[in-house]
Amino acid sequence: MPEDERVIVVGGGAAGMIAAGTAASRGLDVLLIEKNKVLGRKLLLTGKGRCNITNSVEGINDFVANTPVNGKFLYSAFHAFSNHDLVKFFNKLGLKTKVERGGRVFPVSDKAADVVAALEKFLKQNKVQKIKGEVEKITVQEAIGGNVFLKDGRVFPGRDIIVATGGLSYPRTGSTGDGYRFARENGHTVTPLRPALIPLETEDRWPAELQGLALKNVAIFLYDGSNKLLYSDFGEMLFTHFGVSGPIILAASSYLNDIKVSSCSLAIDLKPALSEKQLDERIQRDFKKNANKYFANSLSDLLPSKLIPVIVKLSRISAEKPVNQVSRVERKGLVNLLKTLTLKIKGFRPIEEAIITSGGVAVAEINPKTMESKITKGLFFAGEVIDVNAYTGGFNLQIAFSTGHLAGMNCRARKV
Repeated sequence: MPEDERVIVVGGGAAGMIAAGTAASRGLDVLLIEKNKVLGRKLLLTGKGRCNITNSVEGINDFVANTPVNGKFLYSAFHAFSNHDLVKFFNKLGLKTKVERGGRVFPVSDKAADVVAALEKFLKQNKVQKIKGEVEKITVQEAIGGNVFLKDGRVFPGRDIIVATGGLSYPRTGSTGDGYRFARENGHTVTPLRPALIPLETEDRWPAELQGLALKNVAIFLYDGSNKLLYSDFGEMLFTHFGVSGPIILAASSYLNDIKVSSCSLAIDLKPALSEKQLDERIQRDFKKNANKYFANSLSDLLPSKLIPVIVKLSRISAEKPVNQVSRVERKGLVNLLKTLTLKIKGFRPIEEAIITSGGVAVAEINPKTMESKITKGLFFAGEVIDVNAYTGGFNLQIAFSTGHLAGMNCRARKV
């Protein structure tokens, strides 16, 4: 078969691998080009190395609702390859899955490497040719085909070209924004690029004293400058040298894309299972139990040891005050502090630290039923390079798999 009749997929991540395998499963000649030595490098890092592949929500509307940026564009992709289709796909390849809190779907093994191995098996089964190389330029001419130029001088002609190069996040995995340049060079608009699902820096410096401390089962409340509630969540968070991170913080960051971040504040409820009255009663019991101790030594049953010095300082109650001398007003202030531990948000961490990139190739210029460019026939886009993004919980990876599958199903190269 002539080389100019093949499909070329640029990018060996989630979207690229499933696009390549899907196109090849239709009998097409497929070449997959990846700049890294290994495929799926970003996949290996997702979900803390466990890889949250999708979410178990039932309907397509639920996925669209969890995709705040251009979710409606994805109806066809989700319909063509749903979360249920994805789970069956992996199960057929020998990867067993499980559902955890919030509908998050993980491999039973808890190993992202097993997800990558299953995708590589899919490529091998369908005889996808793979090469390592860094793409310099892509040119596509309607009815003629295109060429992929590598930085080392090699040129690969192809009938259809699928760009699945990821975004700007995690550049060490190869996602360095090349796909946006390829899109612009072929006549496409790229919407403003911003971080999404990203840790937050705080004006307050005390989180640095808690660096590495993870809190489970806490509630957070994100407010704008006028004290309007933007977002609330429950789960796990992490203190860092710059501020806060962790699953519920990353999810909260998605609500700050169109808002002046530096005007926002974050309130943490350290004891969401208790009302203020119940927490006050709990503290009184602890004080009674530790009646002969100093205040700083009376909180060990209530808080992690690393958090106690910070809470003592913020409470403005003397650390060496006998606990039986703590006044009712001071105790009420402590209750309020534990229920609304507030931080002033300074801004986002650098986009390189974001899990995903918000912005990308304008969806108005892509056919949602095929993932093919409306501007340049024969050029397709899949995954994070497109201007879509979702909340945490497996939704973004499902977007990658669904758009990759749809692109792979609609290539028009001749069959082998």
